[in-house]
Amino acid sequence: MKKSTQFQLSFMMFLEFFIWGGWFVTLGTFLGNNLGATDPEIGMAFSTQSWGAIIAPFIIGLIADRFFNAERILGVLHIIGAGLMYLMSQTTDFAGFYPYVLGYMIAYMPTLALVNSVAFNQMNDPAKQFPFVRVWGTAGWIIAGWIISLGFKWDSIENISNGMLSNTFIMVAIASALLGVFSFTLPKTPPNVSKGEQVKIADILGLDALRLLKDRNFLIFFLSSVLICIPLAFYYQNLSPFLTESKVENSTAWATAGQISEVLFMLLLPFFFKKYGFKKTILFGMLAWALRYLLFAFGDGGEMFFMIVIGIVMHGICYDFFFVSGQIYTDSKAGEKVKSAAQGLITLATYGIGMLIGFWVAGKISNKYVLAEGGHTWQDIWIFPAIFAAAVLVIFALLFKNEKIEYKDA
Repeated sequence: MKKSTQFQLSFMMFLEFFIWGGWFVTLGTFLGNNLGATDPEIGMAFSTQSWGAIIAPFIIGLIADRFFNAERILGVLHIIGAGLMYLMSQTTDFAGFYPYVLGYMIAYMPTLALVNSVAFNQMNDPAKQFPFVRVWGTAGWIIAGWIISLGFKWDSIENISNGMLSNTFIMVAIASALLGVFSFTLPKTPPNVSKGEQVKIADILGLDALRLLKDRNFLIFFLSSVLICIPLAFYYQNLSPFLTESKVENSTAWATAGQISEVLFMLLLPFFFKKYGFKKTILFGMLAWALRYLLFAFGDGGEMFFMIVIGIVMHGICYDFFFVSGQIYTDSKAGEKVKSAAQGLITLATYGIGMLIGFWVAGKISNKYVLAEGGHTWQDIWIFPAIFAAAVLVIFALLFKNEKIEYKDA
């Protein structure tokens, strides 16, 4: 792969995740403070990610893979997204905001697969080359958070009350328009399927992989993956409002510690996986979910702030040790014929169904502990996902039989 091509792909990844991290992290705080949204409404807004994940395979499978080059549809979707982002910045109530955020997520979620498709199409050794391109995506997410907190201080307690978080949507609209235009300069990635070839819905949704559920171990893993997304939703939906109500300054910058740890623990994962095996790695990830929420429950913005920081840093263990290990496990169980279908099924089950349920539950639980004078009793809120994650851990530990899985670099 040429250096110029690697730069193009790296810049593409940087903008792709700069866009996501530039508004999604502070969304809960913006909705609650600027639009007066209730916790169930905030849950509805976050769940648009899940609806986008559910609809995305149809856009990719029925349109992108058959009729258009991947880089072109990537450009069109991001230009549409730029317009919707600008409209989101102009809304003054949740009723006006929701249609735009739903439309945006339906446009954005397919781009996650498209950027991978464009990148892989240019690589002759993806296992070695892709990580050096993908890491710029994580860098983009981190930089977006630093710009919000350390650059413009839009998330300071004073600026939040002055409505400055709406600027995040303007920033992301500009970045989205830039990536939209830039996408048309990317290397050509032609359709994967010929126009005359019939595409089945079962192929798009990965339903051919359903036979894997006959395997008891895979079924337990599959159900655990769906269930663990409920605690995961609490993190995405509530972290920013929690930090803001705890009077933490530069809260978005602090939140990026989770992405930094994600990179570090990704490097440790192969060693842990090979030494302790799949089951113990997954259990360690689940335990991390329970511990981090206990740290959130008993931490605060004062003397106990270090507990919150440790909880955020644990994101690398929580995500990598469960979800990345799960992708490796799925890959090993599926075999060559249904490998892609199996990964698609897991993605649909987790980011689609699991997170959809999770955001709904998080909205209901958070709403239960709203204080009359404003704010929440966060200890009660965080205890729920801590207990839930611990319960999933016990179920998995008891029902999943240990089996040897070979680690393969993604």
